[in-house]
Amino acid sequence: MTAGHARRDAAPGGGRVTSVAAVAWHLDEFERSLTSVAPSTVEAYLRDLRAFTTWAGRLGLDGPEGVERQTLRRYLAYLATRGTARRTIARRASTLRRYFRWLLRTGRVAVDPTAGLAAPKGEGRLPRVLRPDELRHLLGDDGTGDAPTAAAAAGHDPVAGAVELRDRALVELLYGSGLRIAEATALDVDDLDLDRCLVTVWGKGDKQRLVPLSEPTVDCLRRWLADGRQHLVTEHTPAAAVFLNRRGRRLTPRDARRILDRRALEPTHPHALRHTFATHLLDGGADLRVVQELLGHSDVSTTQRYTHVSKERLRAIFDATHPRA
Repeated sequence: MTAGHARRDAAPGGGRVTSVAAVAWHLDEFERSLTSVAPSTVEAYLRDLRAFTTWAGRLGLDGPEGVERQTLRRYLAYLATRGTARRTIARRASTLRRYFRWLLRTGRVAVDPTAGLAAPKGEGRLPRVLRPDELRHLLGDDGTGDAPTAAAAAGHDPVAGAVELRDRALVELLYGSGLRIAEATALDVDDLDLDRCLVTVWGKGDKQRLVPLSEPTVDCLRRWLADGRQHLVTEHTPAAAVFLNRRGRRLTPRDARRILDRRALEPTHPHALRHTFATHLLDGGADLRVVQELLGHSDVSTTQRYTHVSKERLRAIFDATHPRA
């Protein structure tokens, strides 16, 4: 983050973080230290820290040296009184812990004020699993891979046909292989091995994993790459990018979220397709460790929440169908 960037960024609550404040709080150096963190996570860290430094500035604090544990407690209480969600407060507390630990480790502060800091835990909501009708609507058909809408659109408007082929391929990939939205949009053509039905994925922390592709996904990707992609190519198009937007640029996670918003029966976060992928695998008897590997989770406890979803679904089915339930 440059000084110019710091001047432009508006912080929550109406304040602005000036370049002087960014330097005083060492935000540039902290950002550069996050070498193994996904770009979206870096953005979240900086957003949280800008909100905190703006709030701290109103108290007369112009750098981290004057921050005490009581200061942080007041900040978390302030967030609670404003009706901030518990999950958001917990995330901001986690950001502050990482930030102050870095400051202590690099000798920029003498004491870590987050030591012993209590913060509310997130609500621990279970992942939402899409209903069959929601999936069919997102996929645009009955799941067989037929694409009459795309073919019809392409006959009259090549760009409209290309967009439909792209959208179907993206949705099939998210559900069929459980990729994160950022992983899917970052794919290069060389990452795809359609003959062997495999995709090489670069996940969080630049960890690489090999994920199988379903037959409908392979079919949709072949159609998109062969019949659709060239209609969105411009002079600015990255040669390697799998998915393109209407401007010929690489599709962004925000573009992908808009695609789902447009196709979904009701508001659907891209992660819901990943949740559904994992839950359907476990419902079908897949081993938890295999699902962990497919999702790219470093800790199996992250994957275990999907077993709770499966148990709840089984209980709901039992209650709805068994005469003695």
